[in-house]
Amino acid sequence: MKRTANAHWNGTLQAGQGEITTQSTVLNKTQYSFKTRFADGIGTNPEELLAAAHAGCFTMAVGAALTQAGFTPNDLTTDAILDLDMQALEVTGIHLEIKGSAIDGVSEEQFKEIAEGAKANCIISKALSVPITLSVTYA
Repeated sequence: MKRTANAHWNGTLQAGQGEITTQSTVLNKTQYSFKTRFADGIGTNPEELLAAAHAGCFTMAVGAALTQAGFTPNDLTTDAILDLDMQALEVTGIHLEIKGSAIDGVSEEQFKEIAEGAKANCIISKALSVPITLSVTYA
C-alpha cells in the first residue's frame, strides 16, 4: 500500500508560498508559508501535519489494542504536542495526551498499559526513526 502527498513551493523562504495536496484530497492545494510555519498565518505546516498524523495513528492504535483485549473503545481523544527547537530547526519530541472514557471493564492501569504499547507501536511512532530515501529530478 502506498499513500501519497504533493507539495509545491514558489519563492523565497520568507516571501514564498506553497500548497499541499493529499491523495485523498482532504488537503487540496492547502496553503502553507513561512508565516503558517513560524508565525500565525492562515494555512498549515509540516510540523502541524506530523502532530495530526501522530495523534490520529496513536488514537487508532489504542482503539485497536482495546478491541483486541475484548473491550469496546467508546471515547478516545488525543492531543499531540510537537516541540520544535527553533535554534536547531529540529523536532525534539512529541508529547501525546490521551483521554479515554466510557470503556466498560477497563481499569486505569490497563488503559495506561494499552496506551504505552500503542505509543511504542503505532505506525507513525515507528516511522519517526525509519531510513529516508530520496529521488531527485531537476529540469
